[in-house]
Amino acid sequence: QVQLVESGGDLVQAGGSLSLSCRASGFTVNVNDMHWYRQAPGKQREHVATITKSGNTNYADSAKDRYTISKDGAKHTVYLQMNSLNPEDTAAYYCHFAPDSFKLWGKGTQVTVSS
Repeated sequence: QVQLVESGGDLVQAGGSLSLSCRASGFTVNVNDMHWYRQAPGKQREHVATITKSGNTNYADSAKDRYTISKDGAKHTVYLQMNSLNPEDTAAYYCHFAPDSFKLWGKGTQVTVSS
């Protein structure tokens, strides 16, 4: 059985930092690209960051220079380090795995940034 479980969401003040984790079960995080998405109430789910099989990264414009995606194959975990948070970063954050055969989402972890 394959599964993604996010953790690390919290309530933080503007300007603060959080580190999110996504632990994979049933597969290795190195077999395909891994992604972070987020969804705020009343808004569409949007892409935040990607780390490819080979380790290359890309980010949404809103995340560039503030977020860092990384992974640890031995720990089966993908991370999202978020710095300089602002209220616009408030959302449920989801880990995503999408090989050709299927799509897999975690249940999300809530990040709330107070002003």
